[in-house]
Amino acid sequence: MPKPLILVSNDDGIDSKGIKLLVELMQQLGEVIVIAPDSPQSGMGHAITIGNTLRLTESYIFDGVKAFQCSGTPADCVKMGKGFALKGRKPDLVVSGVNHGSNTSISVIYSGTMSAAIEGAIEDIPAIGFSLCDYDESADLSHIGEHILQITSQVIKTGLPKGVALNVNFPKKQDESIRGIKICRQTRAKWQEEFDQRVDPSGVQYFWLTGNFVNQDKGEDIDEWAIANNYTAVVPVSFDLTAYHAIGTLNKEWDIF
Repeated sequence: MPKPLILVSNDDGIDSKGIKLLVELMQQLGEVIVIAPDSPQSGMGHAITIGNTLRLTESYIFDGVKAFQCSGTPADCVKMGKGFALKGRKPDLVVSGVNHGSNTSISVIYSGTMSAAIEGAIEDIPAIGFSLCDYDESADLSHIGEHILQITSQVIKTGLPKGVALNVNFPKKQDESIRGIKICRQTRAKWQEEFDQRVDPSGVQYFWLTGNFVNQDKGEDIDEWAIANNYTAVVPVSFDLTAYHAIGTLNKEWDIF
């Protein structure tokens, strides 16, 4: 059997520590091609480039692996892979990460890492986004490789439901090993934002976005609980944002038809 074709991307940029680990691991499982942003794209959500040019430049940062750096967003990278760089070949898998920082709960909405994975799901390609709940660019990644291989191998073997990507978050390195893998739901939580108002040397005001994470969900089947209890959290996510439970309510209560 031919090796699966694996497209690797991220949002921290092609030279990040996390994508280097992911590329090394994916080489154990299949044929790898990398298309990643040429600069950090954190918090870009599912943005795509429509008003500017896109540039795709071959990179030789990974030994023995075909790689390109893209001037666009993570979603652009996956689009460029399928639409150009792979020359008509469809990937068997899209993997994104490993992100430096958590993408649990509501962060999945803002995540560039997950936008690359979800772009794969839009194209009916099994896809996984990997994130480590440690924002340090030099964070210790030594404890997550086994679970990355285990989860990825399972997806290659069994596939995923149509239109579904996996949002996988790993706890920060601790003295004890990760306790296991939990299939979870997304935590109901949000960021309570504040804006730190400042003045630059020219006397012009500017702002820094700050805030606190507010967890409104105390269940034990959620990704935040899994991470807090030293488990790897796996949440299946979909690009279909329809609130199906609200359709009947609106049809029943709205007097506009």
